[in-house]
Amino acid sequence: MAGVISAGFGLAVGELLAGLVNRRSPVVAVGDRVVDGVPAAVKQAAISLFGTGDKVALVVGILVIVGLGALLAGVGAAASMRPPLLGVALFVVVGSLFASTGRRGTVSDAWPIIGAGAATLLALYVLVRRPARRTTETAADMTAADMTDLTDMTDDMTADDMTDLTDMTDDMTDDTRRGMRVDRRQFVTLGGGTALVSVAAAALGRRLQDNGEAAKVRSALTLPVPVKAPSAASGPAPRVGPASASSVNPAQVEVPGMTPFFVPNRDFYRIDTALVVPRIDVRTWSLTIEGMVDRPLKLTFDDLQKREIIEHDCTLMCVSNEIGGDLVGNARWLGVRLADLLREAGVKEGANQVFARSVDGFTAGFPTELALDGREAMLAFGMNGEPLPFAHGYPVRLVVPGIYGYVSAVKWLEHLKLTTFEEDEGYWIPRGWSALGPIKTSSRIDVPGRSSGQLRAGPQVIAGVAWAQHVGIELVEVQVDDGAWQTAALAADGGIDTWRQWKLPWEATAGVHSIRVRATDATGATQTEDRAAVAPDGATGWHTIQISILR
Repeated sequence: MAGVISAGFGLAVGELLAGLVNRRSPVVAVGDRVVDGVPAAVKQAAISLFGTGDKVALVVGILVIVGLGALLAGVGAAASMRPPLLGVALFVVVGSLFASTGRRGTVSDAWPIIGAGAATLLALYVLVRRPARRTTETAADMTAADMTDLTDMTDDMTADDMTDLTDMTDDMTDDTRRGMRVDRRQFVTLGGGTALVSVAAAALGRRLQDNGEAAKVRSALTLPVPVKAPSAASGPAPRVGPASASSVNPAQVEVPGMTPFFVPNRDFYRIDTALVVPRIDVRTWSLTIEGMVDRPLKLTFDDLQKREIIEHDCTLMCVSNEIGGDLVGNARWLGVRLADLLREAGVKEGANQVFARSVDGFTAGFPTELALDGREAMLAFGMNGEPLPFAHGYPVRLVVPGIYGYVSAVKWLEHLKLTTFEEDEGYWIPRGWSALGPIKTSSRIDVPGRSSGQLRAGPQVIAGVAWAQHVGIELVEVQVDDGAWQTAALAADGGIDTWRQWKLPWEATAGVHSIRVRATDATGATQTEDRAAVAPDGATGWHTIQISILR
């Protein structure tokens, strides 16, 4: 218990120091380095296993390792402070190396870890050695006093003397028990006090690190009115709050359990490398555009809002999305065209890559032509009718239709560089992923799904979504068991950059059935049946489910 309490105290002090010196906390600093250092296959396995909970799993894993070390330190400290001293020193050295290296690392990131180690040792000494020393001193005092009487008595042992010896032994036992009760009471007092201080220090540290002013400024923002809005086929603009459920959307298939055409912000998938979501004060934020340009730009948030504002519906997808997975979502984005800013800066000949960097050091790059070919590549600051949520890139992020997020969808954007693919590589490219990431035509069955419960024979509905980014969906077909492919009814087309919903009536019979789906894009190309893993440039194959129908 002393070891665990001491480690908790150390981590709390580390959080507090991180807030005071404006650096990353020990857990975040080490976690960031782990995220950067593990092989791509391990990352993909974590995403496949934990989905959007991969960061929580990492933090829990780090805390479990610290906890196991704390248990060993507590046991060792009962005999000597040397073992925990060496153990904590090892944690500090390794943690400091992790924190000071990597894309975000600086030497100053080690200070909270060093402080955490010192605080851990201090708390451990107080909780273990101080009560233990008191017990030893009390026992020594009793032994010295009583041993003198015992020596005198044993010089001439009689029956009466033996009786006196027994009585004195009983008194010694009572004194020892009283000493142990004092030690337990002292430990509970010290341990409880240390735990309370830890909670207070950690809370204050998190408060210092969490920019509360940024949240106030965001909540007070009023989004500008766009000069270009999506077509009516996409449906009405999403509303924030309970009223959103009342919106009638022709692009939405009205089937219970069906994914919303516009995925609510709170449910939108999140995959990135930030262990802690940055909270940026828009009043101090700026975007720099430089590199191979004629006129470098530095733009504030107000500067962006004074330019021509557009609104565009676009489906984003993570390259880690398995066939049938949920790392894909559609939203209505508000912002400014990237092409307008690049033309204002003046792109030099030979600049074939737009290279973006976020405030947390993540980088991604995509072909310059994709920003200038007429698609609505944009710097977005609005999502589904409200300012970008912090978790999805507030204050500004990139949205580039047609390519996976790992090469384009940079959140918390702060820097754009016009460069070449030979000169700069995005974060994921050296880790084995393709430099170009066009989204592949795909489709998914949403109904029947896990939430459908037990289905009975009779009329049922099969429904889902399909997408062919920047091309559009022309046809969706469904096959039940080994029967003929059947054409599904398509909802209204929300645009070539959004997914398209579909449904098919089905007369279900009792038994186990296999259902698969495939989509054909507007060029007439049908998605491939060939199965491929997500690495290095996205999964392929037909989504297939097994469903059991009761009589």
